[in-house]
Amino acid sequence: MKTLIFNGSPRIDGDTSSLIKKITEKISGEYKVVDAYRCDISPCVDCRYCWKNNGCPINDEMQDVYKYIQECDNIVIASPLYFSELTGKLLDVGSRLQTYFCARFFRKEEPVMKSKKGAVILVGGGDGHMDTAYSTACTLLHHMNCHNIHEVVYSHNTNERPSTDDMNALMGLDRITYFFAY
Repeated sequence: MKTLIFNGSPRIDGDTSSLIKKITEKISGEYKVVDAYRCDISPCVDCRYCWKNNGCPINDEMQDVYKYIQECDNIVIASPLYFSELTGKLLDVGSRLQTYFCARFFRKEEPVMKSKKGAVILVGGGDGHMDTAYSTACTLLHHMNCHNIHEVVYSHNTNERPSTDDMNALMGLDRITYFFAY
């Protein structure tokens, strides 16, 4: 089993990264983490290459991510909430999935053949509004052919309690691990 994890956190040892570490200790098989703040992935520049052609002409780390998307069985999007949304750097990486949108809607092709399971992990210390971020993450997952998506795992109030002390979030990670395995 292969799992792709998108990490939208700028903090190396922050709450989102801590939950990613916890889930990678539990999932079976191989995994790859794409760290949005430390990877060499440019955002989509709307060059419109993918309107008529397969792939993306920007030659950066996203080319390896595209290959892993084709191979993997599960995809996790993990992010802190910034103004009730995924982080900007994660959205930059996500914008490169435009090639999949164009394949499906302009070229009438299925860009990712293998169906996958998906999960979303959100972390926040703000007002607890996560619907927009969850919706955005689900849209990104759908473009990578994840239609079986686990309910959101959310650690709230991380300004006062670390996510690794949030029993609901930790139990949610266990449920995701089980969901991916079966």
